[in-house]
Amino acid sequence: MWGSYCENVLEKRAPFRQAHLDNLKALHETGTLLTVGPTQDVTKVFAIYVAPDVAAAKKLVESDPYWQNGIWTDYEIHEWIQVY
Repeated sequence: MWGSYCENVLEKRAPFRQAHLDNLKALHETGTLLTVGPTQDVTKVFAIYVAPDVAAAKKLVESDPYWQNGIWTDYEIHEWIQVY
């Protein structure tokens, strides 16, 4: 998943940050999330979810507090084939 952050993300994310981190931790612990993080300039976010299809991946993104509260403003899902 590649996504975008809202303007002034560092300030706007504060009320939702702990819920977001808790969600990510739970997904990571179950093996549903392999990695997630922002670009250096905090304008984009990248994540690798383990999901059976695009619809399931979208549900994972859209259940995140950052999506639900407008911190992530858009996203694209790209199916990926792991070679190594």
